[in-house]
Amino acid sequence: MRGGHGGARGAGGAGHASRGGGGGGSRESGAAMGVRGVGRLWWGTVSCTLFLAVNSLYSASDDVIELTPANFNKEVIQSESLWLVEFYAPWCGHCQRLTPEWKKAATALKGVVKVGAVDADKHQSLGGQYGVRGFPTIKIFGANKNKAEDYQGGRTSDAIVEAALSALQSLVKERLSGRSGGYSSGRQSRESGGGDKKDVIELTDDSFDKNVINSDDVWMVEFYAPWCGHCKNLEPEWAAAATEVKEQTKGKVKLAAVDATVNQMLASRYGIRGFPTIKIFQKGEDPVDYDGGRTRSDIISRALDLFSDNAPPPELLEIISEDVLKSTCDAHQLCIISVLPHILDTGASGRNSYLDVMLKMAEKYKKKMWGWLWTEAGAQSDLESSLGIGGFGYPAMAAVNARKMKFALLKGSFSEQGINEFLRELSVGRGSTAPVGGGAFPKIHSVEPWDGKDGELPVEDDIDLSDVDLDDLGKDEL
Repeated sequence: MRGGHGGARGAGGAGHASRGGGGGGSRESGAAMGVRGVGRLWWGTVSCTLFLAVNSLYSASDDVIELTPANFNKEVIQSESLWLVEFYAPWCGHCQRLTPEWKKAATALKGVVKVGAVDADKHQSLGGQYGVRGFPTIKIFGANKNKAEDYQGGRTSDAIVEAALSALQSLVKERLSGRSGGYSSGRQSRESGGGDKKDVIELTDDSFDKNVINSDDVWMVEFYAPWCGHCKNLEPEWAAAATEVKEQTKGKVKLAAVDATVNQMLASRYGIRGFPTIKIFQKGEDPVDYDGGRTRSDIISRALDLFSDNAPPPELLEIISEDVLKSTCDAHQLCIISVLPHILDTGASGRNSYLDVMLKMAEKYKKKMWGWLWTEAGAQSDLESSLGIGGFGYPAMAAVNARKMKFALLKGSFSEQGINEFLRELSVGRGSTAPVGGGAFPKIHSVEPWDGKDGELPVEDDIDLSDVDLDDLGKDEL
Protein backbone atom coordinates (compact mmCIF):
# COMPACT_ATOMS: atom_id res chain seq x y z
CA MET A 1 0.00 0.00 0.00
CA ARG A 2 1.03 3.64 -0.36
CA GLY A 3 2.05 3.92 3.28
CA GLY A 4 4.82 6.14 4.56
CA HIS A 5 6.93 4.40 7.19
CA GLY A 6 9.94 5.90 8.84
CA GLY A 7 8.84 9.52 8.27
CA ALA A 8 9.76 12.29 10.71
CA ARG A 9 7.49 12.63 13.72
CA GLY A 10 5.34 15.75 14.20
CA ALA A 11 4.94 18.07 17.15
CA GLY A 12 2.46 15.83 18.92
CA GLY A 13 4.54 12.69 18.75
CA ALA A 14 3.16 11.49 15.41
CA GLY A 15 4.56 11.82 11.91
CA HIS A 16 3.11 14.09 9.22
CA ALA A 17 3.11 13.39 5.53
CA SER A 18 3.23 16.26 3.06
CA ARG A 19 3.06 16.35 -0.71
CA GLY A 20 4.35 19.89 -0.83
CA GLY A 21 7.15 19.39 1.66
CA GLY A 22 6.38 22.73 3.31
CA GLY A 23 5.76 23.58 6.89
CA GLY A 24 3.54 20.63 7.87
CA GLY A 25 6.09 17.84 8.26
CA SER A 26 8.41 15.66 6.20
CA ARG A 27 7.62 13.73 3.06
CA GLU A 28 7.00 10.00 3.24
CA SER A 29 10.22 8.02 3.34
CA GLY A 30 12.35 7.09 0.33
CA ALA A 31 11.56 3.41 0.96
CA ALA A 32 7.85 4.09 0.59
CA MET A 33 8.48 6.02 -2.61
CA GLY A 34 10.48 3.02 -3.90
CA VAL A 35 7.62 0.66 -3.18
CA ARG A 36 5.44 2.78 -5.42
CA GLY A 37 7.86 2.54 -8.32
CA VAL A 38 8.54 -1.19 -8.03
CA GLY A 39 4.88 -1.98 -7.53
CA ARG A 40 3.57 -0.34 -10.68
CA LEU A 41 3.10 -3.72 -12.41
CA TRP A 42 0.79 -5.12 -9.75
CA TRP A 43 -0.69 -1.68 -8.94
CA GLY A 44 -2.50 -1.59 -12.26
CA THR A 45 -4.03 -5.00 -11.60
CA VAL A 46 -5.66 -4.07 -8.29
CA SER A 47 -5.93 -0.33 -8.82
CA CYS A 48 -9.72 -0.28 -8.58
CA THR A 49 -9.83 -2.21 -5.29
CA LEU A 50 -6.93 -0.33 -3.72
CA PHE A 51 -8.25 3.06 -4.88
CA LEU A 52 -11.50 2.41 -3.06
CA ALA A 53 -9.62 1.31 0.02
CA VAL A 54 -7.40 4.33 0.42
CA ASN A 55 -10.27 6.74 -0.22
CA SER A 56 -12.53 5.19 2.40
CA LEU A 57 -10.81 5.77 5.72
CA TYR A 58 -14.23 6.52 7.23
CA SER A 59 -17.71 5.27 6.39
CA ALA A 60 -21.28 6.25 7.25
CA SER A 61 -21.37 3.58 9.94
CA ASP A 62 -18.56 5.27 11.89
CA ASP A 63 -19.14 7.92 14.55
CA VAL A 64 -16.67 10.16 12.70
CA ILE A 65 -18.54 12.84 10.76
CA GLU A 66 -17.25 13.34 7.21
CA LEU A 67 -16.87 17.08 6.53
CA THR A 68 -16.70 18.83 3.15
CA PRO A 69 -16.79 22.44 1.93
CA ALA A 70 -20.55 21.98 1.45
CA ASN A 71 -21.31 21.16 5.08
CA PHE A 72 -18.31 22.44 7.07
CA ASN A 73 -19.68 25.87 7.95
CA LYS A 74 -23.11 24.57 8.88
CA GLU A 75 -21.82 21.62 10.92
CA VAL A 76 -18.79 23.21 12.56
CA ILE A 77 -18.68 27.02 12.32
CA GLN A 78 -22.36 27.56 13.04
CA SER A 79 -22.41 24.94 15.78
CA GLU A 80 -22.20 25.58 19.51
CA SER A 81 -20.59 22.18 20.05
CA LEU A 82 -16.92 21.52 20.58
CA TRP A 83 -15.36 19.89 17.53
CA LEU A 84 -12.21 17.88 16.93
CA VAL A 85 -11.45 17.78 13.20
CA GLU A 86 -8.82 15.68 11.46
CA PHE A 87 -7.54 16.87 8.10
CA TYR A 88 -6.18 13.81 6.31
CA ALA A 89 -5.09 12.41 2.97
CA PRO A 90 -6.17 8.84 2.09
CA TRP A 91 -2.70 7.95 0.79
CA CYS A 92 -0.96 9.09 3.98
CA GLY A 93 0.38 6.20 6.08
CA HIS A 94 0.24 8.19 9.32
CA CYS A 95 -3.42 8.96 8.62
CA GLN A 96 -4.18 5.31 7.99
CA ARG A 97 -2.61 4.32 11.32
CA LEU A 98 -4.55 7.08 13.13
CA THR A 99 -7.91 5.98 11.66
CA PRO A 100 -8.83 3.21 14.18
CA GLU A 101 -7.83 5.42 17.12
CA TRP A 102 -9.82 8.32 15.72
CA LYS A 103 -12.87 6.08 15.33
CA LYS A 104 -12.57 4.79 18.92
CA ALA A 105 -12.29 8.35 20.24
CA ALA A 106 -15.35 9.42 18.22
CA THR A 107 -17.40 6.57 19.69
CA ALA A 108 -16.27 7.38 23.23
CA LEU A 109 -17.08 11.08 22.81
CA LYS A 110 -20.40 10.58 21.02
CA GLY A 111 -23.01 13.02 22.36
CA VAL A 112 -20.32 14.93 24.26
CA VAL A 113 -17.82 16.24 21.71
CA LYS A 114 -18.18 16.02 17.95
CA VAL A 115 -15.41 14.34 16.00
CA GLY A 116 -15.03 14.98 12.29
CA ALA A 117 -12.68 14.35 9.39
CA VAL A 118 -11.87 16.23 6.18
CA ASP A 119 -10.28 14.60 3.16
CA ALA A 120 -7.94 17.56 2.60
CA ASP A 121 -6.39 15.90 -0.44
CA LYS A 122 -9.77 15.99 -2.14
CA HIS A 123 -10.95 19.25 -0.56
CA GLN A 124 -7.75 21.27 -0.77
CA SER A 125 -9.53 24.62 -0.50
CA LEU A 126 -10.91 23.69 2.91
CA GLY A 127 -7.51 22.52 4.10
CA GLY A 128 -5.97 25.72 2.76
CA GLN A 129 -8.39 27.85 4.78
CA TYR A 130 -6.93 26.41 7.96
CA GLY A 131 -3.30 26.36 6.94
CA VAL A 132 -3.06 22.58 6.58
CA ARG A 133 0.30 21.63 5.08
CA GLY A 134 0.88 18.14 6.45
CA PHE A 135 -1.16 15.06 7.29
CA PRO A 136 -2.76 14.30 9.58
CA THR A 137 -3.47 17.73 11.07
CA ILE A 138 -5.94 17.89 13.95
CA LYS A 139 -7.64 21.11 15.00
CA ILE A 140 -9.93 21.92 17.92
CA PHE A 141 -12.87 24.23 17.24
CA GLY A 142 -13.98 25.60 20.60
CA ALA A 143 -15.69 28.81 21.78
CA ASN A 144 -14.25 30.86 18.96
CA LYS A 145 -14.88 28.78 15.85
CA ASN A 146 -12.94 31.25 13.74
CA LYS A 147 -9.77 30.65 15.73
CA ALA A 148 -9.18 26.92 15.78
CA GLU A 149 -6.40 25.55 17.97
CA ASP A 150 -3.85 22.99 16.82
CA TYR A 151 -4.01 19.66 18.67
CA GLN A 152 -0.51 18.78 19.85
CA GLY A 153 -1.20 15.61 21.84
CA GLY A 154 -0.65 11.92 21.25
CA ARG A 155 -2.35 9.89 18.53
CA THR A 156 -4.00 7.29 20.72
CA SER A 157 -7.72 7.23 21.46
CA ASP A 158 -7.05 7.78 25.19
CA ALA A 159 -4.91 10.88 24.51
CA ILE A 160 -7.46 12.27 22.05
CA VAL A 161 -10.38 11.77 24.48
CA GLU A 162 -8.42 13.34 27.33
CA ALA A 163 -7.60 16.41 25.24
CA ALA A 164 -11.22 16.72 24.10
CA LEU A 165 -12.55 16.65 27.65
CA SER A 166 -9.97 19.22 28.74
CA ALA A 167 -11.01 21.51 25.89
CA LEU A 168 -14.66 20.96 26.79
CA GLN A 169 -13.97 21.94 30.39
CA SER A 170 -12.31 25.16 29.20
CA LEU A 171 -15.29 25.91 26.96
CA VAL A 172 -17.74 25.50 29.85
CA LYS A 173 -15.64 27.77 32.09
CA GLU A 174 -15.56 30.44 29.39
CA ARG A 175 -19.32 30.32 29.07
CA LEU A 176 -19.76 30.59 32.84
CA SER A 177 -17.55 33.66 32.90
CA GLY A 178 -19.35 35.20 29.92
CA ARG A 179 -16.21 35.17 27.78
CA SER A 180 -17.36 32.77 25.11
CA GLY A 181 -17.36 34.05 21.56
CA GLY A 182 -21.08 34.67 21.48
CA TYR A 183 -23.41 33.93 18.61
CA SER A 184 -25.40 36.12 16.28
CA SER A 185 -28.34 34.50 14.50
CA GLY A 186 -26.92 31.11 15.47
CA ARG A 187 -23.51 31.90 14.07
CA GLN A 188 -20.27 32.72 15.84
CA SER A 189 -19.44 36.40 15.66
CA ARG A 190 -16.14 37.46 14.16
CA GLU A 191 -13.06 37.29 16.30
CA SER A 192 -12.72 40.30 18.51
CA GLY A 193 -10.09 42.74 17.37
CA GLY A 194 -10.50 45.40 20.04
CA GLY A 195 -13.37 47.29 18.43
CA ASP A 196 -17.03 47.30 19.35
CA LYS A 197 -18.76 45.36 16.57
CA LYS A 198 -22.33 46.28 17.50
CA ASP A 199 -22.60 48.78 14.66
CA VAL A 200 -21.26 46.44 11.96
CA ILE A 201 -24.29 44.77 10.37
CA GLU A 202 -23.80 41.09 9.58
CA LEU A 203 -25.40 40.19 6.24
CA THR A 204 -26.25 36.80 4.75
CA ASP A 205 -27.47 35.36 1.47
CA ASP A 206 -31.01 35.63 2.81
CA SER A 207 -30.87 39.13 4.30
CA PHE A 208 -28.71 40.97 1.77
CA ASP A 209 -31.26 42.12 -0.80
CA LYS A 210 -33.83 43.20 1.76
CA ASN A 211 -31.32 45.29 3.70
CA VAL A 212 -29.00 46.58 0.98
CA ILE A 213 -30.51 46.45 -2.49
CA ASN A 214 -33.91 47.80 -1.41
CA SER A 215 -32.45 50.48 0.87
CA ASP A 216 -32.26 54.22 0.32
CA ASP A 217 -29.14 54.33 2.47
CA VAL A 218 -25.54 53.96 1.36
CA TRP A 219 -23.87 50.66 2.27
CA MET A 220 -20.19 49.83 2.57
CA VAL A 221 -19.93 46.04 2.68
CA GLU A 222 -16.83 44.05 3.58
CA PHE A 223 -16.62 40.51 2.23
CA TYR A 224 -14.29 38.56 4.51
CA ALA A 225 -13.06 35.08 5.39
CA PRO A 226 -12.63 34.16 9.07
CA TRP A 227 -9.19 32.68 8.46
CA CYS A 228 -7.90 35.71 6.51
CA GLY A 229 -5.14 37.62 8.31
CA HIS A 230 -5.79 40.88 6.46
CA CYS A 231 -9.47 40.63 7.44
CA LYS A 232 -8.53 40.25 11.09
CA ASN A 233 -6.30 43.30 10.85
CA LEU A 234 -9.10 45.30 9.27
CA GLU A 235 -11.77 44.24 11.77
CA PRO A 236 -11.07 46.71 14.64
CA GLU A 237 -10.73 49.56 12.14
CA TRP A 238 -13.99 48.58 10.45
CA ALA A 239 -15.81 48.30 13.78
CA ALA A 240 -14.58 51.66 15.07
CA ALA A 241 -15.42 53.34 11.78
CA ALA A 242 -18.92 51.82 11.81
CA THR A 243 -19.74 53.45 15.14
CA GLU A 244 -18.38 56.84 14.13
CA VAL A 245 -20.07 56.79 10.72
CA LYS A 246 -23.40 55.77 12.23
CA GLU A 247 -23.25 58.73 14.61
CA GLN A 248 -22.11 61.31 12.08
CA THR A 249 -24.48 60.29 9.29
CA LYS A 250 -27.47 59.47 11.52
CA GLY A 251 -27.42 55.95 10.11
CA LYS A 252 -27.60 57.05 6.48
CA VAL A 253 -24.30 55.30 5.69
CA LYS A 254 -24.04 51.77 7.02
CA LEU A 255 -21.03 49.49 7.39
CA ALA A 256 -21.68 45.78 7.03
CA ALA A 257 -19.83 42.49 6.75
CA VAL A 258 -20.43 39.26 4.84
CA ASP A 259 -18.67 36.00 5.68
CA ALA A 260 -17.97 34.98 2.11
CA THR A 261 -17.02 31.44 3.14
CA VAL A 262 -20.55 30.90 4.48
CA ASN A 263 -22.53 33.07 2.06
CA GLN A 264 -21.04 31.76 -1.14
CA MET A 265 -23.98 32.85 -3.31
CA LEU A 266 -23.22 36.49 -2.51
CA ALA A 267 -19.51 35.98 -3.02
CA SER A 268 -20.14 34.47 -6.45
CA ARG A 269 -22.73 37.10 -7.37
CA TYR A 270 -20.27 39.94 -6.80
CA GLY A 271 -17.18 38.18 -8.09
CA ILE A 272 -15.29 38.07 -4.79
CA ARG A 273 -11.85 36.63 -5.48
CA GLY A 274 -9.80 37.87 -2.53
CA PHE A 275 -10.24 38.97 1.06
CA PRO A 276 -11.09 41.43 2.33
CA THR A 277 -13.04 42.95 -0.55
CA ILE A 278 -15.08 46.09 0.18
CA LYS A 279 -17.89 47.21 -2.10
CA ILE A 280 -20.07 50.32 -2.02
CA PHE A 281 -23.78 49.97 -2.73
CA GLN A 282 -26.04 52.92 -3.58
CA LYS A 283 -29.63 52.62 -4.68
CA GLY A 284 -30.07 52.55 -8.44
CA GLU A 285 -26.34 52.20 -9.13
CA ASP A 286 -24.01 49.27 -9.77
CA PRO A 287 -21.77 48.44 -6.81
CA VAL A 288 -18.25 49.83 -6.96
CA ASP A 289 -15.07 48.66 -5.28
CA TYR A 290 -13.68 50.65 -2.37
CA ASP A 291 -10.00 51.13 -3.07
CA GLY A 292 -9.09 53.52 -0.25
CA GLY A 293 -6.98 53.01 2.87
CA ARG A 294 -7.83 50.47 5.54
CA THR A 295 -7.53 52.68 8.61
CA ARG A 296 -10.45 53.99 10.63
CA SER A 297 -9.88 57.55 9.41
CA ASP A 298 -9.67 56.45 5.75
CA ILE A 299 -12.93 54.54 6.00
CA ILE A 300 -14.72 57.35 7.84
CA SER A 301 -13.52 59.93 5.31
CA ARG A 302 -14.87 57.90 2.40
CA ALA A 303 -18.16 57.28 4.20
CA LEU A 304 -18.63 60.98 4.89
CA ASP A 305 -17.90 61.78 1.25
CA LEU A 306 -20.60 59.32 0.25
CA PHE A 307 -22.97 60.84 2.78
CA SER A 308 -22.38 64.42 1.67
CA ASP A 309 -22.84 63.45 -1.96
CA ASN A 310 -26.28 62.05 -1.14
CA ALA A 311 -27.34 64.18 1.82
CA PRO A 312 -29.88 67.00 1.53
CA PRO A 313 -28.69 70.52 2.43
CA PRO A 314 -28.53 71.14 6.19
CA GLU A 315 -31.46 72.89 7.80
CA LEU A 316 -31.08 76.56 8.73
CA LEU A 317 -33.17 77.08 11.86
CA GLU A 318 -34.26 80.22 13.66
CA ILE A 319 -33.66 80.21 17.40
CA ILE A 320 -37.24 80.55 18.61
CA SER A 321 -36.85 78.47 21.78
CA GLU A 322 -34.31 76.88 24.09
CA ASP A 323 -35.06 73.47 22.62
CA VAL A 324 -34.03 74.56 19.11
CA LEU A 325 -30.67 75.83 20.34
CA LYS A 326 -29.83 72.88 22.58
CA SER A 327 -31.02 70.10 20.28
CA THR A 328 -29.06 71.52 17.36
CA CYS A 329 -25.85 72.30 19.21
CA ASP A 330 -25.86 69.09 21.25
CA ALA A 331 -26.31 66.95 18.14
CA HIS A 332 -23.45 68.47 16.13
CA GLN A 333 -19.75 68.98 16.64
CA LEU A 334 -20.17 72.68 15.89
CA CYS A 335 -23.20 74.90 15.55
CA ILE A 336 -22.86 78.04 13.45
CA ILE A 337 -24.95 80.84 14.96
CA SER A 338 -25.64 84.06 13.07
CA VAL A 339 -27.18 87.18 14.57
CA LEU A 340 -28.82 89.16 11.78
CA PRO A 341 -29.84 92.83 11.85
CA HIS A 342 -33.32 93.74 13.00
CA ILE A 343 -35.94 93.33 10.29
CA LEU A 344 -36.63 97.09 10.36
CA ASP A 345 -33.01 97.71 9.39
CA THR A 346 -32.87 95.37 6.40
CA GLY A 347 -36.39 94.47 5.34
CA ALA A 348 -37.28 91.04 4.05
CA SER A 349 -35.03 91.25 0.98
CA GLY A 350 -31.97 92.20 3.02
CA ARG A 351 -32.58 89.42 5.54
CA ASN A 352 -33.10 86.86 2.80
CA SER A 353 -29.81 87.83 1.22
CA TYR A 354 -28.03 87.07 4.50
CA LEU A 355 -29.90 83.77 4.84
CA ASP A 356 -28.95 82.84 1.28
CA VAL A 357 -25.29 83.34 2.15
CA MET A 358 -25.69 81.05 5.15
CA LEU A 359 -27.45 78.41 3.09
CA LYS A 360 -24.68 78.41 0.49
CA MET A 361 -22.08 77.96 3.20
CA ALA A 362 -24.15 75.21 4.82
CA GLU A 363 -24.25 73.39 1.48
CA LYS A 364 -20.52 73.89 0.93
CA TYR A 365 -19.65 72.51 4.36
CA LYS A 366 -22.40 69.91 4.67
CA LYS A 367 -19.79 67.16 4.82
CA LYS A 368 -18.86 68.56 8.24
CA MET A 369 -22.41 68.00 9.45
CA TRP A 370 -22.54 71.16 11.52
CA GLY A 371 -25.71 72.72 12.84
CA TRP A 372 -26.84 76.08 11.42
CA LEU A 373 -28.87 78.63 13.43
CA TRP A 374 -29.82 82.28 13.28
CA THR A 375 -31.58 84.85 15.39
CA GLU A 376 -32.52 88.51 15.13
CA ALA A 377 -30.45 91.16 16.89
CA GLY A 378 -31.90 91.82 20.32
CA ALA A 379 -34.17 88.75 20.34
CA GLN A 380 -31.66 86.71 22.37
CA SER A 381 -29.55 89.37 24.01
CA ASP A 382 -28.21 87.05 26.74
CA LEU A 383 -26.94 84.65 24.09
CA GLU A 384 -25.27 87.52 22.24
CA SER A 385 -23.50 88.59 25.41
CA SER A 386 -22.28 85.06 26.19
CA LEU A 387 -20.75 84.84 22.69
CA GLY A 388 -19.22 88.32 22.70
CA ILE A 389 -21.40 89.43 19.80
CA GLY A 390 -22.27 93.09 19.33
CA GLY A 391 -18.87 94.71 19.30
CA PHE A 392 -18.51 94.16 15.57
CA GLY A 393 -22.06 95.13 14.70
CA TYR A 394 -24.60 93.11 12.78
CA PRO A 395 -24.69 90.70 11.08
CA ALA A 396 -22.38 88.62 13.29
CA MET A 397 -21.46 84.94 13.40
CA ALA A 398 -20.07 82.57 16.03
CA ALA A 399 -19.09 78.89 15.75
CA VAL A 400 -19.85 77.11 19.02
CA ASN A 401 -18.63 73.77 20.34
CA ALA A 402 -21.35 72.92 22.87
CA ARG A 403 -19.41 69.99 24.33
CA LYS A 404 -16.43 72.14 25.24
CA MET A 405 -18.48 75.34 25.64
CA LYS A 406 -16.04 77.29 23.50
CA PHE A 407 -16.67 79.55 20.54
CA ALA A 408 -14.91 81.42 17.77
CA LEU A 409 -16.11 84.70 16.22
CA LEU A 410 -16.19 85.74 12.59
CA LYS A 411 -13.84 88.71 12.35
CA GLY A 412 -14.10 89.23 8.59
CA SER A 413 -17.01 90.26 6.42
CA PHE A 414 -20.37 88.51 6.49
CA SER A 415 -20.02 87.35 2.89
CA GLU A 416 -19.39 84.09 1.10
CA GLN A 417 -15.68 84.82 0.94
CA GLY A 418 -15.39 86.05 4.52
CA ILE A 419 -17.42 83.19 6.01
CA ASN A 420 -15.64 80.61 3.86
CA GLU A 421 -12.23 81.77 5.13
CA PHE A 422 -13.53 81.67 8.71
CA LEU A 423 -14.98 78.16 8.42
CA ARG A 424 -12.00 76.84 6.50
CA GLU A 425 -9.71 77.89 9.33
CA LEU A 426 -12.00 76.20 11.85
CA SER A 427 -12.16 72.98 9.83
CA VAL A 428 -8.39 72.56 10.04
CA GLY A 429 -8.22 73.40 13.72
CA ARG A 430 -6.98 76.96 13.44
CA GLY A 431 -8.48 80.17 14.77
CA SER A 432 -8.74 81.65 18.25
CA THR A 433 -11.43 80.47 20.64
CA ALA A 434 -12.87 81.69 23.92
CA PRO A 435 -15.07 80.10 26.59
CA VAL A 436 -18.80 80.70 26.43
CA GLY A 437 -19.71 83.32 29.00
CA GLY A 438 -20.91 81.67 32.22
CA GLY A 439 -19.72 78.27 31.00
CA ALA A 440 -23.15 77.35 29.63
CA PHE A 441 -25.81 78.63 27.29
CA PRO A 442 -27.92 81.37 28.93
CA LYS A 443 -31.68 81.40 29.12
CA ILE A 444 -33.28 81.46 25.69
CA HIS A 445 -36.48 83.41 25.22
CA SER A 446 -39.35 81.90 23.27
CA VAL A 447 -40.20 84.15 20.33
CA GLU A 448 -42.49 84.01 17.34
CA PRO A 449 -40.78 82.81 14.16
CA TRP A 450 -40.18 85.31 11.40
CA ASP A 451 -43.11 85.38 8.98
CA GLY A 452 -40.94 86.23 5.99
CA LYS A 453 -42.36 89.73 5.65
CA ASP A 454 -40.97 93.24 6.03
CA GLY A 455 -41.08 94.67 9.52
CA GLU A 456 -43.67 97.20 10.59
CA LEU A 457 -43.10 100.12 12.92
CA PRO A 458 -45.14 99.87 16.09
CA VAL A 459 -48.39 101.86 16.01
CA GLU A 460 -48.27 104.78 18.49
CA ASP A 461 -51.40 105.77 20.44
CA ASP A 462 -52.85 109.20 19.62
CA ILE A 463 -52.54 111.65 22.52
CA ASP A 464 -55.58 113.88 23.30
CA LEU A 465 -54.30 117.36 24.22
CA SER A 466 -57.74 118.99 24.55
CA ASP A 467 -57.59 118.94 28.32
CA VAL A 468 -54.19 120.63 28.51
CA ASP A 469 -54.21 124.37 29.42
CA LEU A 470 -51.48 125.63 27.14
CA ASP A 471 -51.52 129.07 28.88
CA ASP A 472 -50.10 127.50 32.03
CA LEU A 473 -47.10 125.88 30.31
CA GLY A 474 -45.04 129.10 30.35
CA LYS A 475 -45.62 129.95 34.03
CA ASP A 476 -43.11 129.15 36.71
CA GLU A 477 -44.43 127.75 39.91
CA LEU A 478 -43.22 129.34 43.08
